[in-house]
Amino acid sequence: MARTILYTYKDVDKTLTFSYQQHRNIHEAVAEAEGIDISAFLKMEQQIELISDTKAVRNYRDNHFKKLGFTKLTLQQKENRGVGKK
Repeated sequence: MARTILYTYKDVDKTLTFSYQQHRNIHEAVAEAEGIDISAFLKMEQQIELISDTKAVRNYRDNHFKKLGFTKLTLQQKENRGVGKK
């Protein structure tokens, strides 16, 4: 199921459709959308995953994307709909 990413890149608010079938996480999706090569970042992230906990990986990811110019990066909240409503 596709979700919407709300993010701010270099002080410009943007939205992007996101699916876990195409990307592992929202960070990879926004980097691709902005044309940023994060291959070196992904290698380092994998190394950190091997030796540390998830909190260290999350901190590394958040700090790296702040350096790239992303200030807000979240999934839009799902809308709760009643049964039979589309």
